[in-house]
Amino acid sequence: MECEICGKPVPEHNPIRAKIEGSVMVVCKECSKLGTIQKAPPKSKFRQQPKGKKQNTNRNRNRNYSRNDEPTEELIENFAGEIRKARESKKWSREDLGKKINERVSVITRIETGKMTPDTKLTKKLEKALNIKLLEEINNVDLNQFISGSSGERTLGNVMRIKRK
Repeated sequence: MECEICGKPVPEHNPIRAKIEGSVMVVCKECSKLGTIQKAPPKSKFRQQPKGKKQNTNRNRNRNYSRNDEPTEELIENFAGEIRKARESKKWSREDLGKKINERVSVITRIETGKMTPDTKLTKKLEKALNIKLLEEINNVDLNQFISGSSGERTLGNVMRIKRK
């Protein structure tokens, strides 16, 4: 290790850190007189693992995804209208529904206007409170039946089902 000002060798086991003109630098004993000596930085609370040893954490493990990891349900297309219709049929205000499912009125408003898509947990709360079905089963599609005979490749057009109103 070298002094950042003059280039003289600095002992690595005990370097001197000095604040000189606003910058903290590793310097030799002579150059440390140009500024104020700083305390050594505190030791890390976390022990670093020696190089060469492999950590055994979940992050480092390769995860094999299976068919069971895929969602089996999805939100219906007109969820906003269905929620509003069910709430109005029970003669509840948005405030009443918010109190029943423990959510803010602004969340209910954004869902009913379609500006927000509820997550699975909130969707299940709404289903239970309003006695409606918002999640529909996803049918597993066999992609092989959609392969076009001419090219033999899978394309988005071969796989996609177009919903028409």
